[in-house]
Amino acid sequence: MEGFLDLQLNTATHAARNADAPRIPASGTQGEAREAAEELESFFLSQMLAAMFAQTEQNSEFGGGAGEKAFSGLLHEEYAKVMAQSGGLGLADRLTTEILRYQEDGGDLS
Repeated sequence: MEGFLDLQLNTATHAARNADAPRIPASGTQGEAREAAEELESFFLSQMLAAMFAQTEQNSEFGGGAGEKAFSGLLHEEYAKVMAQSGGLGLADRLTTEILRYQEDGGDLS
């Protein structure tokens, strides 16, 4: 399980270098670290939800179309924010610890 969490942390760290991903604060309080961790978990969950919903078919008379395509990303982001604030996958707890360790070590990811 520890190896899986390390893999998730590395994936989140690499995803954070993406222009769309939230940034890890250079310095700050534990509350700011927690907020950044929840944003990273939310980003991760949003990507998972987008991949999941991309595999589903829209058979309903009220589903699909240009409107759904335009706003589905926003819906996935909101789902992910709520999931992360509710505990999500538990990544935010681990990420908060790692962000604080990262800040104490002066920004060294090793």
